[in-house]
Amino acid sequence: MACVGGGAVAVLLQSCGISKTLTGTINDSDLLVELADFETKAGNETHYKKYVIVNNDTLKFPICVYRHDVQNYTALWLQCTHQGAELQVFGDKLLCPAHGSEFSNKGNITSGPADKNLRSFPVTVVNNQLKISLKAV
Repeated sequence: MACVGGGAVAVLLQSCGISKTLTGTINDSDLLVELADFETKAGNETHYKKYVIVNNDTLKFPICVYRHDVQNYTALWLQCTHQGAELQVFGDKLLCPAHGSEFSNKGNITSGPADKNLRSFPVTVVNNQLKISLKAV
């Protein structure tokens, strides 16, 4: 029952727009994300999420995409460079649940034991979409 209840809560959160996790589309070697996925509306005002987490069945780990401003985004592979655990996102920090490594929203290491920055991907804005190049995944 707990598993079913947890799944129902996840669906409700996604449908309300509270969740920042979405499924991206892969076209050739690019992961595509709609710019509208960063928007939330409150009356006549548009607000922007700091980040979204993008999953795709062909990727081993999700990618966290941070929005710094209208033209600047950072796409980070959510795999810790220490021992490969999947990172968790907490605002502008990415944390490793296995050994406590921390990374900034630009992928730079801020606290070990990891000693390498996160893998990042080139991001371009084209026709209201982000194109995240996955050429070396």
